[in-house]
Amino acid sequence: MSADDIKYDCTVDELVQLMECRGLDSVSELRGKYGGPAQLCDRLKTSYNQGLCDEKDIDARRIYFGSNFIPAKPPKTFLQLAFEAMQDTTLMVLIVAAVISLGLSFYPKSSQPNGNPSDQKAEWIEAVAIFMAIVVVVLVTAGNNYSKEKQFRGLQSTIEQEQKFTVLRKGKPEQILVSDIVVGDICLVKYGDLIPADGIIIQCNDLKIDESALTGESDLIRKGQDKDILVLAGTHVMEGSGKVVVTAVGINSQSGIIMKLLGVAKIAEEDKKKGKKKSTRAEGTELESGLVTNHTNENLEKLKKVKDSAEVGKKEKSVLQAKLTRLAKQIGYAGTIVAVMTVMALVTRFCIEEFTIKKRSFQVEDIQVLIQYIIIGITVLVIAVPEGLPLAVTLSLAYSVKKMMRDNNLVRHLYACETMGNATAICSDKTGTLTTNSMTVVQSYLAGEHYRTTPKWTQLPELIRHMLLYSISINSGYSSQVVVQAKESHQIKQQGNKTECALLGLLVEFGQNYQQIRDLFPEETFVKVYTFNSVRKSMTTVIKKSDDQGGYRVFSKGASEVILQKCKYILTKDGEPQLLPPKMQKYIIKTVVVAMAAAGLRTICLAYK
Repeated sequence: MSADDIKYDCTVDELVQLMECRGLDSVSELRGKYGGPAQLCDRLKTSYNQGLCDEKDIDARRIYFGSNFIPAKPPKTFLQLAFEAMQDTTLMVLIVAAVISLGLSFYPKSSQPNGNPSDQKAEWIEAVAIFMAIVVVVLVTAGNNYSKEKQFRGLQSTIEQEQKFTVLRKGKPEQILVSDIVVGDICLVKYGDLIPADGIIIQCNDLKIDESALTGESDLIRKGQDKDILVLAGTHVMEGSGKVVVTAVGINSQSGIIMKLLGVAKIAEEDKKKGKKKSTRAEGTELESGLVTNHTNENLEKLKKVKDSAEVGKKEKSVLQAKLTRLAKQIGYAGTIVAVMTVMALVTRFCIEEFTIKKRSFQVEDIQVLIQYIIIGITVLVIAVPEGLPLAVTLSLAYSVKKMMRDNNLVRHLYACETMGNATAICSDKTGTLTTNSMTVVQSYLAGEHYRTTPKWTQLPELIRHMLLYSISINSGYSSQVVVQAKESHQIKQQGNKTECALLGLLVEFGQNYQQIRDLFPEETFVKVYTFNSVRKSMTTVIKKSDDQGGYRVFSKGASEVILQKCKYILTKDGEPQLLPPKMQKYIIKTVVVAMAAAGLRTICLAYK
C-alpha cells in the first residue's frame, strides 16, 4: 500500500502550521479549522480509543508524513579529520620550519675549506624527519578520531534502538521504538516521559510539561483542552498523564525544524550551490521559507549563539594541551629571539672585521656571506622548535585511549585520559546500573496482620480482595503494564512506573486480571484524577460507582504516613471497617512502616472512600 492509496484530510504543511501556534491560539486554531481533537483524529483516519491497527496503514503514514527520526549530518571523512589535526599551533610551526629547512638544503652554499661535503648533502634529511613526525602525528590523531566517531555512531544507533514509548495499537498499550512512531499514533504520556513527537492532547489529567528545552521558559506549562493543547517533541512531562495524537514527526516537528536551522539547513545550502536538487518526501519535508519566517529574529539569534557556543566548546583544549601549546609558543619566541641575536652578532662581527679593521669596501660576494648568516639564524630557529613534543603526547594519549576502549570505556576526546588520571572518586547511578530497575512487593500489612511473604488470595476477606483489585487496577497509570513472558518460569516484564508495576505484579501473583477491571473503567470515564507529585505525595482517582446505588468511589495511594493521617477507619480480619485513632496510626507507623523502611523497602499505603 502506497501513500497514494489512502487519502488523508490533512497535509504535512497544515499540521506543521497548527503546531506553530502557542497557548490559547492553538485551541482556537484547532477548533476553527478542524473542530476539535476528535474531528482531527477522524481526518487523520485514526481512533483515539483503538489507535492504529493496520500495518499497511502505518507504512503508508510513514511514507506520507515522514519517519520519526532526524537524519544526522554525514560523518567527517578521514581527510577532513587529518586537516583538522593539522590546525594545531605546534604542527603549523613545524610545517613552516620543515619547509624552510627543506628549501635551505637545496640552496648553494659558499665553499668552506673546513666544511664536510657529506654534511651538506645530508641536510635535507632533517627536513624529511620533521615532515615524517608531522605525518605520524596527523595520521595517529585522525585515525583515533575516525575510529572513535565510528564507534560512537554505532553506540548512538544502539541507544536509539533501546528508546521505546507506549502507544495504543489495536486498542492495547504497546511499547514501540520511538523511531517507529507515525502521525496518527495515540501516545500514552505520563510523569517522567520525554515527548517523542509533536501532538495534540485528546485527554489529560493535571498535565504539566517542561518546555525549557525548546522555549527557554523555566516555568512548567499546564496543558489542557481549554488552555494549551499542544505538546512538543523533546519536552519533559513533569506532572500528570494523558493521551496525545501525533501530528508531526522527525524533521517536521518543532525540534526537527530547529535542528535544521542549526545544522541540516547549512548542508542544504551547500548542495544548492553545487546545483543538486534534493527530493522532498510527501509535500513539504524540506525547509520552507514560511516556516523560517515564523521564528523571530531574536530566536534565530539565540540559535546562532547556541551553535557558536557548541563550536567553541569543541575547540576547547585540555589543561595539558593548553600548557603544551603555551610551552611551544614560548620556545618559538625564545628561538626567534636567539636566532635574531645570532644573526645580528654574526653580521656585526663581519662588518667590524671587514669594513672597520680591514677597511675594504662592500662587494657583491658579501651578499652571499650575509645570506649564509641568515641561514644559520633560521637553522637555530628550526632546531629550537620541539618537533618531538606533539608526537610523544599524541602517541601516549592514543595508547591510553586504545587500552580504555578494550575495557569497553568509549572515549570521545583524547584528553579524557588526562581528566580520568586526576579522578579520585567515581559516582555511579544506582537504578538500572547497580540494580535491575524493577520492583516487587515483598511485605504487606493486610487485615491487621504483617505478612513477610505474599499471602494467599483466599486468606483475605472478600471486601479487602475487592478493594485491592479495583484500587490497584484503576488508581494507576494505564500505561503501566506487567507482561508474563514465560508462564513456566513466571518471568514478568515491567512497563511504565516501577512502583505501580510492583502493585500490578502483586495482583498477577494473586492470579487476578487487572486488565478486565481497566476495560470496565476506561480513563475517559474517570471523574477526576489527582496525579502524584512531590508536594501531594499521593495519587487519587475518582470514578462513578457501577452499581444501582450511584455515587462516587475514591481510590488513593501514596506515602504511608500521608495516607494514614487522612484515614479514619481500617479494615480488620473480618473485613469490617474499624476506627483508626491517632494512637493506632502511630503504632502502625512505628511497628510496620518504620520497620519496612529500615529494611530498605519502599512503603506505600492504599485507601478508598
